[in-house]
Amino acid sequence: MKRTIIGGVFMISGVLTTLSIIIAASISVPSITSWSGSKLWFAIFGARQYGNEVVQSLFLGTPFVIGLIVTVIGLLILVKEYFTD
Repeated sequence: MKRTIIGGVFMISGVLTTLSIIIAASISVPSITSWSGSKLWFAIFGARQYGNEVVQSLFLGTPFVIGLIVTVIGLLILVKEYFTD
């Protein structure tokens, strides 16, 4: 029971982190004037800055990836608890 709660908390916190970053990026997407690739992923991860360009990215790639990892860890804990016992 304790591991199920831990897995649930990990999964919920990871999902909240990633979804809040996606929502923040989608709110800032209309103001981006120059990008490379997808506008949403550019807003989250950013790109190399050339010269005196204004940086219009949020640069939240590291917290986004950490949130994904925490979500997967929580999911793995829940799956393990489901199939054991």
